[in-house]
Amino acid sequence: MGKVVLVTGAARQLGGRFVRRIQRDPEVDRVIAVDAAAPPHRLGSAEFIRTDIRQSSIARVLAEHAVDTVVHLAVTGGGAGAGGAGSAVKETNVIGTMQLLGACQKSPTVRRLVVKSSTSVYGGASRDPAVFTETTQPKSLPAGGFAKDAVEVESYVRGFARRRPDVAVCVLRFANILGPYADSALAEYFSMPVMPTVLGYDPRLQFVHEDDVLDVLRLAAGEPQRGTLNSGTFNIAGDGVLLLSQCARRLGRPTVPLLLPAVTWVGSALRAVGVTDFSPEQIRLLTHGRVVETSQMREVLGFKPMYTTAETFADFARSRGKGLLPPEQAGQVVDRVAAALKVNSVNADALNVEVAGAEEGAQR
Repeated sequence: MGKVVLVTGAARQLGGRFVRRIQRDPEVDRVIAVDAAAPPHRLGSAEFIRTDIRQSSIARVLAEHAVDTVVHLAVTGGGAGAGGAGSAVKETNVIGTMQLLGACQKSPTVRRLVVKSSTSVYGGASRDPAVFTETTQPKSLPAGGFAKDAVEVESYVRGFARRRPDVAVCVLRFANILGPYADSALAEYFSMPVMPTVLGYDPRLQFVHEDDVLDVLRLAAGEPQRGTLNSGTFNIAGDGVLLLSQCARRLGRPTVPLLLPAVTWVGSALRAVGVTDFSPEQIRLLTHGRVVETSQMREVLGFKPMYTTAETFADFARSRGKGLLPPEQAGQVVDRVAAALKVNSVNADALNVEVAGAEEGAQR
């Protein structure tokens, strides 16, 4: 008999797409899709069970269907205008994970667990290293939001792995997920007609394409390929980095540099009116950026993304349409300004040399 795969978070866009994708795997016999809300999209031949993973009923689902593979995708950040739903999101992330792991621990049939995490567990501070590896400890733990949830979730998963060493556990730390169907807070930020930025900072960003996310989840949920190991913790990101200023130019969207306190105030105002979830966590990302090492993803997990960071962003940009400024025009303006600044700098240096020479002559 083939695998019986249970997928949490099936009502969200990414969860629904993975449910449809994993059905095509010849090793999979049945797919059980679980969520507290009815999905707005089709799930193919998967069996949908409406249940809240924060409740003990998830244990009955595992037992009744003899689930052997669990793919936990119900670890997410809040969307725009979450308002009071923010507490429910946190409860699903943390309490829901605890209930799910407790059910998996009691289940004699579960043999593989895949957990969707985030590179936000590394935090974001000025003292952080330029590149994070899977073993890098953050200088300061995230104080709140989705990043703190992800840290707590991973700690519970490590405890589960110690208690059930017979279960293969794979934690995938995804960089910022983008693509034509992206519904994250960062996608909402990049969709704004004018993007507020932090004055004096131009952070480095990494992205991973939605299609690559589906492929690596499928890889992690199956048996390891020859010469690879799909249990452990892995950073998942496309090759290369982009500066925030490059992202803005490629979108054709103007930026408004603000002092950090003003950005924080604007973020609070945008959250209050439901425009975007401009959280303190996202402000830290747009201040200091975050880049991760992905050699373990390639050498141990055996996964090579189809899209680089730049290609991922280009596909996302095409889906969002043209901004207020055509990208070519924005790039030309930036190039002209940079050239002008360079010329002024050269002239200033030459003037300083002349002044220094004159002062030296006067002293003589």
